Amino acid sequence: MARIRIENVVASATLAAKLDLQAIAFCLDGAEYEPARFPGLIYRLRRPNTAILLFQSGKAVCTGGKSWKEVDQTLRTVSALIRRGGHKIHPHQRIQIQNIVATSDLGSEVNLNSVAITLGLERVEYEPEQFPGMIYRLKEPRVVVLLFGSGKLVCTGARRPSDVLLAVQKITTELQDSDLLPRARGPATPERIRSTRRSRSPAGFPLSTPPNQPPRSEDSATPLAA
Repeated sequence: MARIRIENVVASATLAAKLDLQAIAFCLDGAEYEPARFPGLIYRLRRPNTAILLFQSGKAVCTGGKSWKEVDQTLRTVSALIRRGGHKIHPHQRIQIQNIVATSDLGSEVNLNSVAITLGLERVEYEPEQFPGMIYRLKEPRVVVLLFGSGKLVCTGARRPSDVLLAVQKITTELQDSDLLPRARGPATPERIRSTRRSRSPAGFPLSTPPNQPPRSEDSATPLAA
């Protein structure tokens, strides 16, 4: 039974029509802002262990979260800190998932040479002299999977947790049908994305609070000093 683990959720949101990054850098203790090297402001939090990039356009990119809850909490916390510094922030922000990186293990070693021959080089990229894994691009869902001889895999490019689950199921079935992978006793089970009775975001992640509910405290996350 393959277990799927979400490692990183990259999401974006528009916080304002425009952000004064120089002024905001003074509001966020430990923020990194060096426009000569990088146009955005970098702010890291300890709880959750995430980072947020702010741009003058008003756009924010959150990375490092392992769930929708952590992304949502990061954006709420940073928004509250910016408001406290006297800057205007949109009261309602639409969070868009840009990329989900997840890992899984098929539970058995895989002969990548045989997989490449069976699936065909028009479907996969395998050059062991340059990279030990096989690059497998799926058309539906549109994700990229890195498959290794140990049976471990990394899935990237997904927008919903269900995309990750479907990709692992498709690869598992295809390898089993080609006798390249032993039959498992049960289907893949997502470790962090089992369905619950809680309300869910459009991306399929469980939500700890309604999308527009303000945080209980501006100290719900602890900044990580640079």
